[in-house]
Amino acid sequence: MIEELHVRDLALIEDVWLEFGPGMTALTGETGAGKTALLGALQLLLGERADSGSVRSGASETLVEGRFSADGEEILARRRVSADGRSRCTLDGEMATVGALADRIGPLVELHGQHEHQALLSAATHSSYLDRRAGAPVLDARITYHDARIAYRDACTARDELLAMLAEAARDADYLRLVSEEIERVAPQPGEDEALESRVPALQHGERLAQAASEAAQLLRGDGGALDLLAQASVALGKVADIDPALDDLAASLGEAYTLADDVSTGIRAYRDGVDHDSAGLDDVLSRLSALGVLKKKYGPRLEDVLATAERAHAAIAAHDAGEERTRTAEEAVEAAAQVLREAAAHLQGLREQAAPAFVDELGAAVSELCMDGARFEVSFTPLPFDGWTADGSHRVEFLYAPAPGQPARPLARIASGGEISRVMLALKGVLGEADSVGTLVFDEIDAGIGGTAARAVGRRLAQLARTRQVIVVTHLAQVAAFADSQLVVSKSVGGEVAATSVTLVEGQQRVAEIARMLSGNDSEASRTHADELLGEAWTARSS
Repeated sequence: MIEELHVRDLALIEDVWLEFGPGMTALTGETGAGKTALLGALQLLLGERADSGSVRSGASETLVEGRFSADGEEILARRRVSADGRSRCTLDGEMATVGALADRIGPLVELHGQHEHQALLSAATHSSYLDRRAGAPVLDARITYHDARIAYRDACTARDELLAMLAEAARDADYLRLVSEEIERVAPQPGEDEALESRVPALQHGERLAQAASEAAQLLRGDGGALDLLAQASVALGKVADIDPALDDLAASLGEAYTLADDVSTGIRAYRDGVDHDSAGLDDVLSRLSALGVLKKKYGPRLEDVLATAERAHAAIAAHDAGEERTRTAEEAVEAAAQVLREAAAHLQGLREQAAPAFVDELGAAVSELCMDGARFEVSFTPLPFDGWTADGSHRVEFLYAPAPGQPARPLARIASGGEISRVMLALKGVLGEADSVGTLVFDEIDAGIGGTAARAVGRRLAQLARTRQVIVVTHLAQVAAFADSQLVVSKSVGGEVAATSVTLVEGQQRVAEIARMLSGNDSEASRTHADELLGEAWTARSS
């Protein structure tokens, strides 16, 4: 529900605050006073496109703020539109995008103007109206159909992707086999190139390395070598053991040095004995590195890339070789999903056809109350080819309308006038009842082209809608405005260089005077008497 609307520097509006309560609120006033601008302000909060040309002359920006309530939660929305066209939005004090504004506020308010009513002329909207009135069974069937349609499309996508892959594999099969065979001949192993490269220095300088290791081993372990000298030193210190603790510590360190030197000597001899002096071994390693290098140049740069290329080639070849079986499986999946979709579509269609007679009867009765006696509706179901099924179903659902008995029912777009279609929309909202979850309905110029008894009927229907939701209506007709729970008068004054719009809540005698003006253009005693009667009649109708 809209609770408050603040508009500043929009078109003729300098600074206006409006408060809205539950029930029905009428916005009235002379043509050109600014009623349309107020609705334009509301549209900005609903995420509609901003027009910098609507910024009030001399102002730097337009500001629109709204306070809404939904499910016990208060929502504050603000939008600024600068004279250079830039738009800034906030939701509950935090920066937001226009899209976020539309997502949050849009579902709370439904605005119907002369152009919005044209949505009813599009057959694409008709199935949703029928389904919402039919209720849970049809809505559940619609969800089932929707899910089945997604599953079918996913199955088709998977099949098509498989066929595309197989076609590509078929084109590349010979090349991929050559790639796979080339890599398999070399049979690289993960990390093999790095391991081989680490061996090259030892193979290239094996003789020098072995000689150095041999000399070191001789100096450590040969006669008179380091180990002998360390042993002799240890014996010398052992002769005076336990005399001076400081010397004992040094003797212990000397023993550790002997053990370490002995270990090093053993390691050096093992290294000397393991050094490869075979030049053929070096040739083998270099040859292997060369073979790996060719692969890395073609499929690398790393050996891991070569192995990944081999895996992809193997997978593509395997897919190609198993293509016939996989294609058959994919086609079977598509056919199974298509069957589920057909069954879901048939179930949805059957429920719609069952619900259609009651729906058109209710709609016909509702428009009859709006002084469209004799008008008749039908629901046309036109089957679509399977590949033309839409998100709405397997049939094209369209409302047909006959304005009078004896006339054939034809599409609404072909025969309904602007006034008729507005009243059909109003009737439809009443028929949908609680199935229509929008909390606030805004009607602009719904009374265009009607008057007298028809206007009273429209006002009465709007008041009935307002019992379960908030209704805001822009009207020029007293017969409609009289049914409102509250009335706001929009007026234009010229006090300076630029005209300004103001909004006033009229109550009591002020409202009687406004209704009188709307009836006859003046505030005469006769007009006031007529206005009093009209307001009394409307009050009685609202209370019944």
